Amino acid sequence: MTFRPYPGVTIATVIMTVILVGLGVWQLQRLTWKENLIATVSGHMTAAPISLDEALKLSADAVQYRKVSLSGHFDNGKESFVFTTDVNGDPVYHVLTPFITEDGRTLMVDRGEIPGDLMPPHRRIAVEGQTRITGVWRVPDRPGFFTPKPDAARNVWYARDLRGMTAAKAIVLAAPVVIEADAAPNPGGWPRGGQTVVDFPNNHLSYALTWFGLAAGLLGVYFAYHISKGRLGRS
Repeated sequence: MTFRPYPGVTIATVIMTVILVGLGVWQLQRLTWKENLIATVSGHMTAAPISLDEALKLSADAVQYRKVSLSGHFDNGKESFVFTTDVNGDPVYHVLTPFITEDGRTLMVDRGEIPGDLMPPHRRIAVEGQTRITGVWRVPDRPGFFTPKPDAARNVWYARDLRGMTAAKAIVLAAPVVIEADAAPNPGGWPRGGQTVVDFPNNHLSYALTWFGLAAGLLGVYFAYHISKGRLGRS
């Protein structure tokens, strides 16, 4: 067997192969991270609710997606609306309302979704007085570069911009988080809670196989090229 490789082609092939294999290994590492994340969030979602004091003692990662129970009352006069779409793609609004605990701390609660015609408060049955709620602790994503500016006249936002909402309503939060209310029914059926979405796409294995496949294909082309030039073959 003789093999007389072209130096330039060989160096370029080695570099590209190392890069492709490295990308495949990186995707395998991402796969492990994603599987651990999914397992952690699943555990948080199925765990028993904790108190606000317990939640505040945990790290941001440890409390994310944990269920929290709160006792207090809603400050219904300071609610805001976040425009989004439901599972069918229809426009809806999430009602974000400050919740004041029995000891005076305030948290923002995403009470769930309503159709647009129920935005005026008089068209809904308000929850007044002391109540107890359970919801999922979430650190909301910040508004992106392309997020539309809020419609101040209609009190409509296009992201859960806690900084903007609290400034507009003179609210001081105990933590910069949103408590996503569970599916416990509200008077009159609205807002409709239980809208927490847990969706972590996990395509890292297929990505890894793609990178490894490209590395193998590159090597195949490399050797085929040398065979076609008579630089690889039997003596």
